[in-house]
Amino acid sequence: MSVAQRLEELGFELPAVVPPVASYVPAVSANGFVYTSGQLPMVDGQLPRTGKVGAEVSADEAMLDAKQSALNALAAIAAEIGSLDRITRIVKVVGFVASADGFHGQPGVVNGASNVLGEIFGDAGKHARSAVGVAELPLGAPVEVEVIAAFA
Repeated sequence: MSVAQRLEELGFELPAVVPPVASYVPAVSANGFVYTSGQLPMVDGQLPRTGKVGAEVSADEAMLDAKQSALNALAAIAAEIGSLDRITRIVKVVGFVASADGFHGQPGVVNGASNVLGEIFGDAGKHARSAVGVAELPLGAPVEVEVIAAFA
C-alpha cells in the first residue's frame, strides 16, 4: 500500500507545504536523509491557536497541534524527495512545546507527532525523539516539530 493510500485510509490529507516564515527552506536532503525545518501546526496558512501549553492551550489541543506539525513535515519531505513512498524510516523527531511554568507534559504533547507517524509508516515510523519545553515559539505557536527521515 502506498503512503498516499495509507493517509487516505486513516482519513488524513497531506497539506500544502507551509511557506517559510524567515530565511530557510522547509526541507533539505543529503546522503539518504531528509531534514525538515521546524514545522508549526499551520492549517490553511493560519495557526489554529496560540499560547503556552498548560495555560492558554490544553495538552490535548497541543497534541493535535503536534500531529498537524508532523503532517506539515511530511508535506515538506514529499516536496523535497518527490514521494513519501521513498521513506524507509522515520529516524528522529524533535518536538518543542511552548510551556507555561510548571507544565511537565511535553512528552505527551509530542506523542501527537509520534503517534501519527507510527500510524502512517508502521514499524518504519518508530523513531528516536526529544520533547523539549521552551519559553516561546515563532508566531506564538504552542508546538513546533522537526523530522529526520531516511529515504531510498
